[in-house]
Amino acid sequence: MAEISAEFEQATDFEFKESDIERAHAMVGWYAPSSAHEHLTTATYDAMRNFARGYGDDNPLYVSEEYGESTRWGSQIAPPMISLGLNRPLLGDKPDPPIKRPSFRGIHVFVSGSTWEWFRPVYPGDQLFSFGGTESVVEKKSEFAERSVLITLISVKINQRAEVVAVSRTLAIHTERKTARKKGKYAAIEPARYTDDDIARLDEIYAAEGPRGAEPRFWEDVVVGEALQPMAKGPLTTTDLMVFHAGGYGFVPYAPCSNRLAYQNRQRIAPFYVKNEYGIPDVAQRVHWDSAWAQAIGNPVAYDYGVMRDCWLSHFVTDWMGDDGWLMRQHSEIRKFNYFGDSHVITGEVVAKRVDDDGRHLVDIEMRGTNQRGDVTCPGSATVALPSRDHGAVVLPEAASDLRQKSAELMERHGQLLRERRAGAT
Repeated sequence: MAEISAEFEQATDFEFKESDIERAHAMVGWYAPSSAHEHLTTATYDAMRNFARGYGDDNPLYVSEEYGESTRWGSQIAPPMISLGLNRPLLGDKPDPPIKRPSFRGIHVFVSGSTWEWFRPVYPGDQLFSFGGTESVVEKKSEFAERSVLITLISVKINQRAEVVAVSRTLAIHTERKTARKKGKYAAIEPARYTDDDIARLDEIYAAEGPRGAEPRFWEDVVVGEALQPMAKGPLTTTDLMVFHAGGYGFVPYAPCSNRLAYQNRQRIAPFYVKNEYGIPDVAQRVHWDSAWAQAIGNPVAYDYGVMRDCWLSHFVTDWMGDDGWLMRQHSEIRKFNYFGDSHVITGEVVAKRVDDDGRHLVDIEMRGTNQRGDVTCPGSATVALPSRDHGAVVLPEAASDLRQKSAELMERHGQLLRERRAGAT
């Protein structure tokens, strides 16, 4: 075990390189097409259903091919967060001179929050592409690992028609594993244990949940201060993480894979593979399902992906709003870890009603996920457009004109390069 411990210690013995931080700063404001080939590239009926089920969402609008045909959308559509796992490479011109990205080798990164805006539904057969870059880089002190680098990334999601589907801004925190391991801020947290009564209390919440579905929730009927139906999530298990991956999330940029493909991947990015307690090279990403590795970097047990809780929050809102509503915006903060064994109850309330300049009837919601320790790990807010008894159905919002223009230009260039590539191959 001494040798294995030394292996773990070596794998976490990294500090920030000033050159990486300088490169990160140099990338602020530089946007480019994304070459990411996500696990999913086309929104099939199965892909939409499996992504929704990956975070526990059984809304028939997202999981039933037949149900969606009778809704205002005329089809099954994808859950809002599907672009987490759906992306096709967008061809574009390489920068001149080339941009050298920071590697942040051996540096731990986790999502600390995000803001999403949605403009168009994703239909069966749609493909998503994206472009974006770095909006800001901030250095600060962290309780978890002293020195941290906070990087805000923007990603514009477009479909094959060059329509802007969604825009996300994600705050990624980079910390030194070495410092986090030594400080061990969370190492004393005990994994949760449950009695039959504890499970029964969660089951009672689960039993009362469900999507509103075809019954419209009209703006006029909503009362400021009214509470949304609570939603249970957890207790978090390895199964939850595996099902979330099966839905399509978690394969970019490191492409965890198996057998010969894992061997090839290990040759490509050797530092990403760290020996486990059996001496077997395995992905550093296993911090999300391997508690021994999580403990090696200062956590008591394995923990979730922050974006899983983003999906939970969107699930909470879309259940409430019904088929005819539109989730326009969601903001979240991932303030604490969600460890294996943790359970959450998501609660929220309507805090405002308003009509925007375009005549959309909007409702603002504040929400939060609270674990069994009483910690709010994921506070959030959302803005929903609802149908109006007096003014009719929701009219979808438009993305900013500069983003629409950029999307059209990039998709046009993508087509040109694709034709050139195919012509060169014949």
